[in-house]
Amino acid sequence: MRKLVYYVAVTLDGFIAAEDGTYDGFIFEGDHMAGINAHYPETLPTQLREPFGLADAPNQHFDTVLMGRHTYQVPGGLASPYAHLRQFVVTSADLDTPADVEVVKSDVTGRVQALKAEDGLDVWLCGGGKLAASLLPEIDRLLLKIHPVVFGRGIPLFDGKADIREFARTGATLFESGVSFMTYDRV
Repeated sequence: MRKLVYYVAVTLDGFIAAEDGTYDGFIFEGDHMAGINAHYPETLPTQLREPFGLADAPNQHFDTVLMGRHTYQVPGGLASPYAHLRQFVVTSADLDTPADVEVVKSDVTGRVQALKAEDGLDVWLCGGGKLAASLLPEIDRLLLKIHPVVFGRGIPLFDGKADIREFARTGATLFESGVSFMTYDRV
């Protein structure tokens, strides 16, 4: 059975984006970039894979991405940001998406459970905070790129009511850039 993995960058104070949905305050230079991208090349948007020398890199962990509408419509975003993955956007709004982006409007938990039951690599939950809070019972692993910055306010890692869930740390990598890459598995 596949896992639902919440893989996201987060600030020291628990935000995954600024209030306006942008993420300019994160650190995009340093040893963490090459280290993380080498292990998770599929998490780079399709347009960035070639400039980073990963155009032909196989998907190592994920073959499916699930995102909320605000993550999908991040300012300056693309209509098909992860064309190398199966793409799902969760929203109740009517969206005009290309054929390779499926919109999920209802029974999100049921759709996620069906995706997890399929054969293949894991399912990547790449945002946002409200979607993560609603899917917390289905999240099997957290992969957190913890940046040594504080936003003070913004979009929280889990935005909304969520039942308490316990996770155990199963991996930790510290980079000279100050970024920590932490892995937590559901207990």
